[in-house]
Amino acid sequence: MHVDWSALGRVATVSLGVTVAVVVVFTFGVLGLSRAEDAEGGAGTAGRAQAGLCFLACAAVVAYGIYLIVPQFH
Repeated sequence: MHVDWSALGRVATVSLGVTVAVVVVFTFGVLGLSRAEDAEGGAGTAGRAQAGLCFLACAAVVAYGIYLIVPQFH
């Protein structure tokens, strides 16, 4: 049995990077919701828009991961 350690390292690095990126984007979404609650008028709308886009991006990454894992979707 042969293990391709460089490929395993690349997969681990990319997985860690994507995980950190999704957590950061989700955090920006929570920050947008927080700002929307504190602000009035246009700033509140901008915060909700920011939160919506961030949460949509997180959902897209999760959906793509599920697509890659489930063979019936291919």
